Amino acid sequence: MPKVDISGLRKYTVLFILLGLMVFFSFTSPYFLTVRNLTNIVIQNTYFIIVAVGLSFVMIGGGIDLSVGYQMSLVGVITAMAMVVYHLPVWLAVLIGLLLGTGLGFINGVIVSSIRIFPLIATLATSAVFQGISYLVSKANTFRAYPEQFLLLTRGKVLGIPFDILLALVVVVLASVVYSETTFGRRLMALGGNEEAARLLGIHTKRMKVAMYTICGFLTALATMVMISKANTTNSSFGPGTEFIALTAAIVGGVSFMGGEGSVPALVAGVFVLAVIGNGMQLAGWGTYAQFIVRGLILLGAVAFDEYQRNLQRNRQKGC
Repeated sequence: MPKVDISGLRKYTVLFILLGLMVFFSFTSPYFLTVRNLTNIVIQNTYFIIVAVGLSFVMIGGGIDLSVGYQMSLVGVITAMAMVVYHLPVWLAVLIGLLLGTGLGFINGVIVSSIRIFPLIATLATSAVFQGISYLVSKANTFRAYPEQFLLLTRGKVLGIPFDILLALVVVVLASVVYSETTFGRRLMALGGNEEAARLLGIHTKRMKVAMYTICGFLTALATMVMISKANTTNSSFGPGTEFIALTAAIVGGVSFMGGEGSVPALVAGVFVLAVIGNGMQLAGWGTYAQFIVRGLILLGAVAFDEYQRNLQRNRQKGC
């Protein structure tokens, strides 16, 4: 009997779900399918895409990072203070923010790989630490009115396309190339699929774990630059909550919660599924709080489907 490859099932399913949602919400509001609204959906979610791509490196490698929202909080206030309070050049403030985010990811990777704490617990602990540092440093102040050069990150355009959209596109393309064309990507998939088997194949699993969390930290910091540039303001409450949206989008987009599997295009589609739901419900007048219920149900359904797909694969392998 011919085998059916279901590994990519969710990758295509999420695209059909996205199209179905767009058709549905086009009937609930006459404003949904307008060019202006669809453009706004894309522009408003560029930093979510970058965060989700960063988180995908950790999840595909078999880990989890619940601290990305608080990394964004800390990186955001440090970068803002560098520009607004200490009046550092924009390039230096951005460099400090990117290095800080990369360092926070590195710390997560070292803790998870060396102390061997379960990633969920480790990053839950570091998220509390990052949150505390963010509030201590900022003293709960709000920082706004950034230099024009920094605002160009989201207000500038290249050939009529906003710069942050191009930045998100570059991140998506590079991540796709890493996963499909590089040794690092293949090793990351192997690590997430079976860590012990990866170790026996000669893969330095500890270094891989540190690397994947460090990459996540860098991309989280990059997304933070987009987020605070877009808002032209920030405080310590900016960022937390992003991890839930990115995690949900990743799982909806086919990144396995158990690791070893994922697709960047489907991941992006997962981000837009959540974005379309939020935008469509808002235009339909269904309120903000109902969105939390829907997102929670989506996460539960995606995790359940992930487990169903894995059980199906195991049963097929046993039947071989």
